[in-house]
Amino acid sequence: MPSDNHSHPEVPVRVRRLAHNPDLPLPAYATAGAAGMDVVAAEDVAVAPGARHAVATGLALAIPPGFEIQVRPRSGLALKHGVTVPNTPGTIDSDYRGELKVILINHGDTCFVVQRGDRIAQLVLAPVTRATWVEADELDHTARGEGGFGSTGVKS
Repeated sequence: MPSDNHSHPEVPVRVRRLAHNPDLPLPAYATAGAAGMDVVAAEDVAVAPGARHAVATGLALAIPPGFEIQVRPRSGLALKHGVTVPNTPGTIDSDYRGELKVILINHGDTCFVVQRGDRIAQLVLAPVTRATWVEADELDHTARGEGGFGSTGVKS
C-alpha cells in the first residue's frame, strides 16, 4: 500500500488463490487515500446490454468476524460504459468461504467486454454492527413522522 502521512488501521484478511488465478494481482489500493481496493477479473466475458454476469476473481477470503467486505462499482465503468454492480454495495459475509464473484450489469447500449486482469470493482473492508430488535407498542415522534418516499421534497 502506498505510504502517506495518515495513520490507517490495518486488518489482516486471509486470501486463497483458486486454480484459475495463480498469477493476477491481489486486490490493492490505487492511492494512499483510497477507501476501496481494486479487484480484477479472472475470466474473459462479454456482458450484453441489459445482461448480468457474476465475474470470477479466482479468490476466496477469510474475513475476520465483526467485518464484511462491501463490493462497490468503479465510477469510471459506470460513467463511461453504464456498467455497475446491481446490488450495491454487495456484501461478503465473514463466514463465506467460496469464490468472490462480482455481479456486473450492463446498463449501456453496447456489449461490454471484460478481459482477464481488468479492474472490475472496488472492495471496502467495513465493521459490522449487529442489531437486536426491541418490540414496542409505540415509537418516538419525529418531525418527519410517517412521511415516506419523496416526503422531504426535491429542493432545499
